[in-house]
Amino acid sequence: MDPEAARQRLVERLADRGRVDDERVLDAMAAVPRHEFVPDNRRQEAYRDSPLPIGEGQTISAPHMVAIMADLLDLRPGDEVLEIGTGCGYHAAVTAELVGPEHVYSVEYHDSLADQARQRLERLGYGEVSVRVGDGKEGWSEHAPYDRAYLTCAPPSLPDHVVEQVRPGGYVLAPVGRRRQTLVRARRRADGSLDREEHGGVRFVELQ
Repeated sequence: MDPEAARQRLVERLADRGRVDDERVLDAMAAVPRHEFVPDNRRQEAYRDSPLPIGEGQTISAPHMVAIMADLLDLRPGDEVLEIGTGCGYHAAVTAELVGPEHVYSVEYHDSLADQARQRLERLGYGEVSVRVGDGKEGWSEHAPYDRAYLTCAPPSLPDHVVEQVRPGGYVLAPVGRRRQTLVRARRRADGSLDREEHGGVRFVELQ
């Protein structure tokens, strides 16, 4: 497999689908070597548009879902972003391409995945992404407020602490639900309430 050519074909397919409005998102997808984030025995599948297992019962999201989420978040350089569910670090790397790695803060439940993600991100030039082990439902208050927050795993409802750590006018994006999940984007109003939008059915691993 030629990773560069496979990645370019993937990005072309994403563009053809027309579900991503921001060309910068496609550029970010083209910049991040997804094959470096999957287990060695899955590298031939790295540029299929499907999720793949990464250990600890977790997955790397399908590329189209990463792109759609980045597009919905309307990420801009310098935005402070909270990610819940580091996993292998791929989604954080795509986010880092859009806002700058020093602006990405990611919380991972599993020590082993967090350690591997840190090492991988460092090796690939995203070492300024901050990764810590913890309960994603609690967010990461030390660096709040955030302009954007997103979850790569499905909670039964948007976690209160994560919502509270997003500034007024900022977005929270998450797959919400258990058996049936819906991708929800919520803008936080000045009074703390949420203006919610639904963006279709999805399937993610559950938030732990």
